[in-house]
Amino acid sequence: MTGGDRLAAMRPLVMGILNVTPDSFSDGGEFNAGAAAFERATEMIAEGADVIDIGGESTRPGADPVSIETELSRVVPAVEVVSPLARVSIDTRHEEVARAAVAAGASLVNDVSSTLGPVAGELGVGYVAMHMQGDPQGMQENPRYDDVVAEIADFLYPRAEAAIDAGSPEVWIDPGFGFGKTEAHNAELLARLEELTDGPFPVMVGISRKRWLGAMLTRSDQRVSNDPVEAVGPKDRLEGSVVTATHAMVLGAKMIRVHDVKAGWQAATVVAGTTEPVDIAQRFGRTA
Repeated sequence: MTGGDRLAAMRPLVMGILNVTPDSFSDGGEFNAGAAAFERATEMIAEGADVIDIGGESTRPGADPVSIETELSRVVPAVEVVSPLARVSIDTRHEEVARAAVAAGASLVNDVSSTLGPVAGELGVGYVAMHMQGDPQGMQENPRYDDVVAEIADFLYPRAEAAIDAGSPEVWIDPGFGFGKTEAHNAELLARLEELTDGPFPVMVGISRKRWLGAMLTRSDQRVSNDPVEAVGPKDRLEGSVVTATHAMVLGAKMIRVHDVKAGWQAATVVAGTTEPVDIAQRFGRTA
């Protein structure tokens, strides 16, 4: 069955990004107060978000880690105010934060370190295992792969299986666009994404506003204009974000993680031909 066949009767889920940090690459500092987080979450829900992904530590290239106490102080109040409104995912790589966020109302652990599967299983919540080569401080210095897709699969599949074995009722994989990958790696991964979507786990992709999209859009602008073009900043990468997310959904991605929720929801609806969202528990059967 191809990725396109799987999309015929269901809409991929849309995960809206809510960063409650002062230094995230795209929207750092905009929503780190409780009222602002609540207002932004409400907007994203109205625009079609199925899940609100709350993160309190920036994992952009070169970002410095923050203390557990700092991360907790950022995310727990946000989870508490948003979880009554919609499903909440906690974007963290720390066990203490995952546990506290689940206690506050989160039901999905979005883990860039792919180490928290057993914790999600113990807590009985969903889990996203993401691939990252290295860590945020040095992941973009010199990433190398012999076969980027095969190595991602070899890394993620055992971690996803471990989460299922531990009791997680819902397990996703995220190939980690932009996390320890060059522009060429990202392009190859996107072109060959169906090799992962045809695998045993549903795939989530997070391409929204990535730096490599800015580089490609800048080159595109330079080809159609005689005027000097400044680098395309994070908030000016909508076209690239929507196009690549749409391509990923055509190839079978079942959830997209986006900053621009309305555009992402519209793309998912157009590609799938329906507003009815995928039901992960019923459709994939990868439950504990």
